[in-house]
Amino acid sequence: MKNMKNRIIVIFTLFAGLFLLNSCLKDTADYWPDQVAGKMYATVLKPTLQALSLKPVADTIDFSFMINIATDQPPTSDVTITVATDPAAVTNYNTLNKKSYLPYPSVKILNPTVIIAAGTRTAIINGKVWGADKLNACDNFIAAITIKSVSDPKIMIPSNMKSYLLSLPISNPFQGSYHSTGTFTHPTAGVRIIDEDKELSTVDCKTVTTTVGDLGGYEANFTVNDDNSVTVTGGLSPDQPLIQSGVNKYDPATKTFTVNYYYVGSGGNRVISEVLVRK
Repeated sequence: MKNMKNRIIVIFTLFAGLFLLNSCLKDTADYWPDQVAGKMYATVLKPTLQALSLKPVADTIDFSFMINIATDQPPTSDVTITVATDPAAVTNYNTLNKKSYLPYPSVKILNPTVIIAAGTRTAIINGKVWGADKLNACDNFIAAITIKSVSDPKIMIPSNMKSYLLSLPISNPFQGSYHSTGTFTHPTAGVRIIDEDKELSTVDCKTVTTTVGDLGGYEANFTVNDDNSVTVTGGLSPDQPLIQSGVNKYDPATKTFTVNYYYVGSGGNRVISEVLVRK
C-alpha cells in the first residue's frame, strides 16, 4: 500500500521480570515509549491463534505469515532470521489456555531462513501442510512455527511474540454455504425477517459456527448429535449466552438446519428462529 508509512507501535511493560510486547502498523506518527527507544525485537506480526480449515483430503495447502522487526527506526543492515516448526509451542498454548491441541504432523516451511533488508522491517514466511485425510477430524491441531535465531545480537526475541500458531480444523460434513430464512423477534421493536446467505465453518468434527441470527460479529455454534438433534451454544458475551428452545435438528437428506434459540437482553428475550439450507 503506497500510502502506508509502515510504522510500528510497540507497548512494552515490565512485570515480575516478564515483559509484554505489542506491535502494529500505524499510518501516522510513531509511538515508542522511552524505556524501549532504540531497542529492536524480532516478532511474529500476528502471534494470536490463526485458523485455516482443511478438507479431509491428501492435498497440499499453502499458508504464509509475516515476521517483523519491531523498532522505532528500521535496521541499518540486513537481518537474517531463522524459523522452525515448534511442537513445544503447542504444548505451551495448551497450558496457558487449558486446551488440548495436537501438533499437526505434516508441516514444511518453504523458506526457513529469510533476510529482512536494511531499511525495512518485514518478511514473509511460506509453508505448507498436507495429509488431512489421514487424521481424526475430531482431534484439534495446530501448526506452530517459532523464530529460533536472529543474526544481529542486538535484536531480541520476545517469548510471547515469537511463535506463529495456526489452528487447522478438518472440515466436517456440515461446513459450507447455506441460505438462512427465519425471524428475529425483539421484545419491543418487533419481528425482523431473516433472509440471507451464511457460511458455516468447522469448529470440530460435529460442530459448525456462524453468526447469531442477522447479527454480525457474534457466534452461534451448532453441534450435530448422533440422533441428528442440534445443540446450540455461543452468544453475544459470557453474560448473554444463547439458550436453545423449540425444535433444533439437522436433516442429512436435505442438508438443512432448523434452529430455535434466544438470548436475554434489556426489556426481554431476543428470539431467533432459522432454517438454513445448504446451497
